[in-house]
Amino acid sequence: MAKQPLVFTFYIAAPIEKVWDGFVSKETNRAIFMGADFELDLRPGGVMTWSGPGKDGRPMRYVTGEVLHVQAPTLFEYRFGMGDGAVKSRVTIALTPETEAVKVVVTNDEFADDDPAYSQNADGWPRILSRLKTLLETGAPLQNRS
Repeated sequence: MAKQPLVFTFYIAAPIEKVWDGFVSKETNRAIFMGADFELDLRPGGVMTWSGPGKDGRPMRYVTGEVLHVQAPTLFEYRFGMGDGAVKSRVTIALTPETEAVKVVVTNDEFADDDPAYSQNADGWPRILSRLKTLLETGAPLQNRS
């Protein structure tokens, strides 16, 4: 049975170019992904990766993706998977300027039936988008609170 698409809508009070940059810049990705190194070839067929130290301290690939479609600053579509990306799903990020904010709709779909990342993505996207919203609106990342 096909997995239901994951759809998340957020509103970010920032110019659309700044929101777009939040999804594609090394600096912002480093901030919202806890220091991960982000590489992106922003053209169809381009590779995108998030890497950093593993639990043992050795370098490892966290996520691997491939750019499908780019229409800056309103649409970004890619496929990605955990680790080397052997099992991938699709992500579509649509940005729409509105009066007081940019409407951000992230759709994560086309999951394989056996994709173990489905529940992780369902939990992870709201966290990632909250980090991005906070960073873009305040200039500071979410603080880890205990």
